[in-house]
Amino acid sequence: MQLKKYLWPVVGLLAVLFSAWLLYHELRGLSLDELWDSLSAISPMHWLLCVAATLAAYAALAGYDRLALKHLRRDNIGWLYLTITSFTTYALSHNIGASVFSGSVVRYRAYTAKGVSASEVGVLVAFCSFTFVLGIMILGGLTFLIEPLVVERFVDMLPMEEASAFTGGLLLLIVAVYLAGSLLRLRSVHIGKVEISYPRPSIAIQQMLIGPLEIVGAAAIIYFALPEVGNPGFLVVLGIFVISFSLALLSHAPGGLGVLELAFITGLSEMNQADVLAALLVFRLFYLIIPLIIALFVVLGFERSQLYSTSSTTTPSA
Repeated sequence: MQLKKYLWPVVGLLAVLFSAWLLYHELRGLSLDELWDSLSAISPMHWLLCVAATLAAYAALAGYDRLALKHLRRDNIGWLYLTITSFTTYALSHNIGASVFSGSVVRYRAYTAKGVSASEVGVLVAFCSFTFVLGIMILGGLTFLIEPLVVERFVDMLPMEEASAFTGGLLLLIVAVYLAGSLLRLRSVHIGKVEISYPRPSIAIQQMLIGPLEIVGAAAIIYFALPEVGNPGFLVVLGIFVISFSLALLSHAPGGLGVLELAFITGLSEMNQADVLAALLVFRLFYLIIPLIIALFVVLGFERSQLYSTSSTTTPSA
């Protein structure tokens, strides 16, 4: 049990160190002046588009929680509350490492305060995680079919040189099987006290819209921050983002630090490295750093309100 407790943090730290070492060798000729010039070259309109893409991504993440609560038939939680909970959950988990706690702690504290049971929170976390996986599979499948050359940009990192179309088709087939299970209303699976069931068809279809929307929004931040010169187009940037973000999650590195940069530098090798790195800095600023700062204040405020509520109920009246 102790080994499991420390395993993934150690894996994440090693991934960060190894990626940082590789990234250093890739970027050792890059100067801070070049990076600043790339950031300065981003137009005000593109900065606004980056902000809009960030808002769209986090709005879609709130949709994850909304769909999960609908799946659990918990309609008593308001949009504002679940939006703040979702925002805080992902702002923290994206920075800490999505696989460390998967937002379970924040969601448990927030939703049990509204009467949701611990087992239901477990189902909610699994549902939201799978909605994200669905988005990755749908966009990955479509990208690999439409832009198969995206995979060739990573031939040194992924053993998939000539399997792009097959992989894309397989991913979409898995999604189709999942949708069929929902439409056919297949039986639930019981794991201990937890019941895992296919969502209703209307919810499954919404999952397939919300999941890709969040990923498209996140990828659009990077796309709008990149210059037009040498830009391979949004579909290619999206495909690179799907691959690089997946690698970052698998690495367990907090915020995909180093892993995301290395993957994008590799995937966009034809572009100026300073421009790519500047776009990733914008992504980290809008998608990770600013949300994290806001989330920390939200958590402090929530815990303070819970502490005040508890002290009020335990203090005897005069």
